[in-house]
Amino acid sequence: MTVKTMDALLVKKCFLAGAAAIQAKKEYINDLNVFPVPDGDTGTNMTMTIMSAANEVLAIEDPDMETICRAISSGSLRGARGNSGVILSQLLRGFTKVIRNEKEINVKILVQSFQKAVDSAYKAVMKPKEGTILTVAKGGAEHAYKIAKNCDDIVEFARQVIEQMRVVLARTPDMLPVLKEAGVVDSGGEGLVTILEGVYDALTGKEVHYEAEGGTPAIKNTSNGANVDGISTGDIKFGYCTEFIILLEKEFTSRDEKSLKGYLESIGDSIVCVADEELVKIHVHTNDPGLAIQKGLTYGELSRMKIDNMREEHNERLIQSASATGTTPMVQEKKEAETPWKKVGFISVSVGEGLGNIFRELGADYVIEGGQTMNPSTEDILGAISQVRAETIYIFPNNSNIVLAANQAKDLTEDKHIVVIPTKNIPQGITAMINYIDGNSAEENEAAMTEAVQQIRSGQVTYAVRDTSIDGKEIKQGDIMGLSDKTIEVVGSDVKETTLHLIDALKDEETELITLYYGAESSEEEAQEIAAAVCEKYEEIEVEVEYGGQPIYYYFISVE
Repeated sequence: MTVKTMDALLVKKCFLAGAAAIQAKKEYINDLNVFPVPDGDTGTNMTMTIMSAANEVLAIEDPDMETICRAISSGSLRGARGNSGVILSQLLRGFTKVIRNEKEINVKILVQSFQKAVDSAYKAVMKPKEGTILTVAKGGAEHAYKIAKNCDDIVEFARQVIEQMRVVLARTPDMLPVLKEAGVVDSGGEGLVTILEGVYDALTGKEVHYEAEGGTPAIKNTSNGANVDGISTGDIKFGYCTEFIILLEKEFTSRDEKSLKGYLESIGDSIVCVADEELVKIHVHTNDPGLAIQKGLTYGELSRMKIDNMREEHNERLIQSASATGTTPMVQEKKEAETPWKKVGFISVSVGEGLGNIFRELGADYVIEGGQTMNPSTEDILGAISQVRAETIYIFPNNSNIVLAANQAKDLTEDKHIVVIPTKNIPQGITAMINYIDGNSAEENEAAMTEAVQQIRSGQVTYAVRDTSIDGKEIKQGDIMGLSDKTIEVVGSDVKETTLHLIDALKDEETELITLYYGAESSEEEAQEIAAAVCEKYEEIEVEVEYGGQPIYYYFISVE
């Protein structure tokens, strides 16, 4: 089969086929993660990222290249989860920037789009590491340029490029020793090649069935919201929560943004207007959603429209509350005071009831429940930003796999000053918040908090989900593992003993305080026993025990 050009309909078919391919293979990709921890989720993150875009693409009935590219770019950008998902979204964004103004694309245009995709992805990562998805993408782009002069058949061109990417993928263990020791190739690279293999299937005429997902798992909001049970529906000034995305059809200037915000303020409140060069996200509480929608249509097509009747939801909540308690709610007639704007706000990603409470006690305005087992998307973080009425907002990702998504949300926010503190785990996040000093500038606090988290040594205790060999340790499925920030320090069969050995590995002569955050599968009694054993062995060290409630991880450990 020979294909010389691709129109928008074929691009749509190929993209959906690529999404279906990684969806079918996501668990295999998850299993390629180097560390055999139960939250190895590269396949899940990449799948959820591309599905966010695929669902938008699927909804386009009469596609042209412009609308397809906007759906791919905006959907993946907003739905990006984890580092691999953010990198994938940047690859797709760069690719679509080249082809979006074309009616048909050929091999020459594909070569340009591949290079733009790689350039965009490398720019998104502060310290690109070879032996990863970036290397695989670059290998494909370089080979595409090399063969393009002698190949004008897109099918053959794609076959050769994918074949070379498989060769590069096979070499990733030679670039990253940790991959070689674990006996796996890079999981993100595998995900990218899997997507392109799905694209190739569609190019060759294979029928690939794709169905829109019923929605991605929700990231739970555990913000410090006001209790509205005592509020009358009559006190809700604007009754409809209205959200949509404008897919821009023309330049959207700062003057346009100011004008649109002014219009929305004239018809409602709780305004969020976040813009980039391709789209604008709108959130407004209003009594006439149609006015907001009509205004949005003057700038472009609308996507992801959502209108909720807040009075109706309020009544349902009161009814549910009454049913649960067996009482009739006493509704007090009082005005809901809008939360005033303040200078500084805090957003933290956390997991577990206890840890969420700790962050709120430290001053977090909004806690996104996610992290280890479910990385929040760029869209989730943008949603949190929209809820915090502050001029400067500090974000604590508390997971190395969420930092890129937080930075992507920062780049998409123009009406607030966002500071992302690159905390890689829960202890670092707690330390960062403790080291915030009221009255200091944002720059001073950012420097102080970033320096403080570098002084913390942290550990995690969990279980192995598969057999592997890493850092000279033979690990069997079900073994208990003690992990530091850098590697697997201890492997054992008993949670308590493994935790004690991990603490020995983390402490040094200057250690003064160790904090144990025990998880949902651990008990306070066991945690206290561990604390007592440490205090008996090291009289100079103080040990604190806190309830974390986190799943999967028996303990989070902070060493100071």
